[in-house]
Amino acid sequence: MAFYNPRFMELIALPAFEDNYLWLLHDGRQALVVDPGDAAPVAEALARLGLRLACILVTHHHGDHTGGVAALREATGARVHGPARERIPEPFVPLADGDVVQALGLSWRVIDVPGHTAGHIAYFCPDVDGAPLLFCGDTLFSGGCGRLFEGTPAQMLASLDALAALPADTRVCCAHEYTLSNLRFARAVEPGNLALAEYQARCTALRAAGTPTLPSTVGTERAVNPFLRSREGPVTQAVRAHAALTHNDEVAVFAALRQWKNEFR
Repeated sequence: MAFYNPRFMELIALPAFEDNYLWLLHDGRQALVVDPGDAAPVAEALARLGLRLACILVTHHHGDHTGGVAALREATGARVHGPARERIPEPFVPLADGDVVQALGLSWRVIDVPGHTAGHIAYFCPDVDGAPLLFCGDTLFSGGCGRLFEGTPAQMLASLDALAALPADTRVCCAHEYTLSNLRFARAVEPGNLALAEYQARCTALRAAGTPTLPSTVGTERAVNPFLRSREGPVTQAVRAHAALTHNDEVAVFAALRQWKNEFR
């Protein structure tokens, strides 16, 4: 499950639990890992590839993103970075919007993206082997977004706006393989979206072959993801009809869209 550019970096989606991906990026000698909810697959990959873990990046406090942090830090001495406003296994370097993390010779900009949790952050690098790279945890999924466990619809809408404003070729490394279920919902919301239908077919083929649907790109998500398209006419109209809204308030539409997804079967 590797996405490889032989010049510099290899990006690997390490499966964990039922549907998590722990993202490992390495240069052949050193590695960083994002949201290691389980230490075992990370330790196995490090040993198999002969890598030293230099850095652990955490997006939010949920256990399936932090459960392996302490064991990996103890085993490797890796420095841990995480959101300043959330409880992460200590010690860690607290981060907030605009901070920059140096790892693997790359600069990663921190973006505050509250909504799924109150202090959720994302990490963005403008150039990793010629294209931007985003680690967004559980804020943005391919075809979807995270549930609002601690934040508000207004916060999540603003967070998704910030991610949607990144360059179109930004690779989107989500933390879960939720794509096919998200796209079933997206088709219910926007059945006339041809780009969405084509993307669903492509992702269905990838999963049938045992291949991750991720990373996606920001450009793809702008075209297919209803949560990035909640202001688009067809999506707004579908949400208003479903929720019997009598106005176009963008936060109310987004909140109704998220509630529709919560109840969708």
